[in-house]
Amino acid sequence: MRLEILPVLGIGHVSEGDDLAAMITAAAPWLRDGDVLVVTSKIVSKAEGRLVDVPADGPERLAARAEVLAAETARVVATRGATRIVQTHHGFVMASAGIDASNVDKTRLVLLPVDPDASARALRAALRERYGLDVAVIISDTMGRPWRNGLTDVALGVAGMDAIRDHRGEVDPYGNELELTEMAVVDELAGAGELIKGKCDQVPVAVVRGYLATTRGDDGIGAKALVRDSSLDLFSLGTAEARAAGLADAARLTDGTATAPADLAAVDRAIAAVADAVAPGTVFTHVTDPEVRERLVATVPDWPAGATTLVLGSPATPVDPFGLVRFGADLHRLRAALAAEGLQSTLLPPPPGTPAAALLAL
Repeated sequence: MRLEILPVLGIGHVSEGDDLAAMITAAAPWLRDGDVLVVTSKIVSKAEGRLVDVPADGPERLAARAEVLAAETARVVATRGATRIVQTHHGFVMASAGIDASNVDKTRLVLLPVDPDASARALRAALRERYGLDVAVIISDTMGRPWRNGLTDVALGVAGMDAIRDHRGEVDPYGNELELTEMAVVDELAGAGELIKGKCDQVPVAVVRGYLATTRGDDGIGAKALVRDSSLDLFSLGTAEARAAGLADAARLTDGTATAPADLAAVDRAIAAVADAVAPGTVFTHVTDPEVRERLVATVPDWPAGATTLVLGSPATPVDPFGLVRFGADLHRLRAALAAEGLQSTLLPPPPGTPAAALLAL
């Protein structure tokens, strides 16, 4: 495979209502079937009127920008100082919801296209129907990456080619079957296009030639294929935000037991995790002896359905009112540690004759 990356020069300023298909073909009469157009989202947004007016400077500008950011945000992922990493209504996770103040008048902000896949489809259709060009279109924008410095362009929208090349089921030269390899080829092409577009050169469109033998007959499902489903997202929050959410969940713990047997090793890990945090003399015992467990369970009027194991808690002695309060706090520490291990618990009445003890059913 031989790839060429070609700049489309001379497009110039783009305003609301401009015909991007006409502007691109006028600047690049050399376009041909099978080319991949990498189009900066900013000119798409400008042509579609995705701009908002804001004050040029001062606190009023900051307040206006914050209001715009809130409107473009579906979920806050992380906050560090003035930086906001958010999930947009499209599902993209990026700084400031992709709001851009570069290459635009100081009194305006550029927002992302409402539907970048639809924008890519519309541009591809115009190039095909009015100019007879069968090309693929990628709408690109700049993003950061977790754990890596620097920015790169990625695809927000695509039409005419698949966003992902799926290698799963293929066999490598060593005979290993590929099980997880799915390449985000449109992101790679967007990054390749950025190499010649730059950020200050006013080259908003690049052409990648040689990657596609033919385009798709239809537009494909678009770049939405790149948005990871929330159920598969292992990094849905920043570290500080995840810790805060965990602490908030711990403050709202409710009683409960699961139907599956408790992981005995997980119970022991939770007890060990709080050992240095509880009051001196407070002891939590994982009751594993069947006879002891049966004797303690017999003291509970309503043993919770689904409970499979038991923890006995004993406070330091002698027990005074403050010691009881501290013991309650230590019990909650243990319950939070159990919850962190995925274990639900229910606080039970103490065994007869031990009013200061506590039972936790898991």
